[in-house]
Amino acid sequence: MIRGYGMSTAALRPGPDFLLIGAKRGGSTSLYYTLLEHPQVMPLFPNARLLPKDNHTKGVHYFDSNYDKGAAWYRSHFPASARRAGKVVGEGSPYYLFHPLAAERAGRDVPDAKILLVLRDPIERAFSHYRERRRQNAEELPSFEEALAAEADRLAGEEERIIAGQPGYTSYAHEQQSYRAQGEYAPHLRRWMKHFPAERFCVLAAEEFYADPQTACDTVATFLGLEPAPLPPSAIKVWNAAPSQDLAPATRQALAEHYAPYNADLEAILGREFPWTRP
Repeated sequence: MIRGYGMSTAALRPGPDFLLIGAKRGGSTSLYYTLLEHPQVMPLFPNARLLPKDNHTKGVHYFDSNYDKGAAWYRSHFPASARRAGKVVGEGSPYYLFHPLAAERAGRDVPDAKILLVLRDPIERAFSHYRERRRQNAEELPSFEEALAAEADRLAGEEERIIAGQPGYTSYAHEQQSYRAQGEYAPHLRRWMKHFPAERFCVLAAEEFYADPQTACDTVATFLGLEPAPLPPSAIKVWNAAPSQDLAPATRQALAEHYAPYNADLEAILGREFPWTRP
């Protein structure tokens, strides 16, 4: 009923002021909910207080998995313009960065949106992604190394099928078993930069966000055209944390070698270093 009401009033609901596009297991959930502590950042509609749920909705997954539901469905998730004076609202769907059609769709449908991106050491991100799938009993392979070895076969042809398929086509393997590939940040970011100008991007390092959430959120607030605001102590929470486990040194080294050219390209795109590339 609430979604139907939102769709019937979609014409009164502007789209997002910002998109938090990833990366998966990179800190996007922690960043999104921390940003909601800013007095001028609004949650999606409906507010969690109207639903039997503890937290506000973070992501809509429209430009990746739900594009066939249409623009009215998408806009039904945003507050009406009458409630948004002086405030901003956005959504965070971490698969957007990796999905082959999300950037083009967003560039066409919400060209004025600002783009937020939080990136984590790609080795740690890949391992965390695998552990998450295992915790949820959604990954049958018992070791990270086996999952990495199976990745190429699992992903073979999936991007092409997404691009060529119907709007509602989804690929579990592409979204959830792309442990290595989702950390190859540079080409995914370049794809987004074909549809949004560079000044429309704010890219954070997850390690720096967790080390100093206030400074990171002040940076984002300024980027969104807001005045920085102090975060309450309760705002600093790490979401979706995975239990610490050892990663085999040989696997870490192999991944470091794999990611080295992607990290170099990422730094060239953005003109900055990242914590995981420093000596």
